[in-house]
Amino acid sequence: MLLQGFGTLLSLLNLAMLLLAVVALFFAATAREDAYRATDKQTKVFWLVLLGVTVAVNLFVPMLFLQIAGLVATIVFMVDVRPAIKQVSGGGGGGRKGGGSSSDGPYGPYNGGR
Repeated sequence: MLLQGFGTLLSLLNLAMLLLAVVALFFAATAREDAYRATDKQTKVFWLVLLGVTVAVNLFVPMLFLQIAGLVATIVFMVDVRPAIKQVSGGGGGGRKGGGSSSDGPYGPYNGGR
C-alpha cells in the first residue's frame, strides 16, 4: 500500500516537472530573439534546445538524475531569464505605473541627448 502511494507521488511529481518544462518551452519560443541578446542571457536557440531536451527527457527517459537536471534548467529559465526578457520586451512593467513608454528610463523619458 505504501509503495503504491509512493509511485503515485512520483508520477505526480513527474507530471508537474513536465508541465513546468512545457510552459517554460512555450515562453522561450514566444519571446523575441533580440530580447535574449539585450539581456546578456544565452541565445534563444540554446534555451529552446535545453528546454526541448528537458521535455523529451520527462516524457521518454525515466532517469531521475536527468529529470532533476532539466528541472534546474527550467527553474533557472523561469526565475532568471524570463523576467529579464519580459522587462526588456516591455512586458514586465519594471515597477512603472501608468503605462510608460518603452523608452522611459528610471528617471523619466529618454530623449536621445536632445
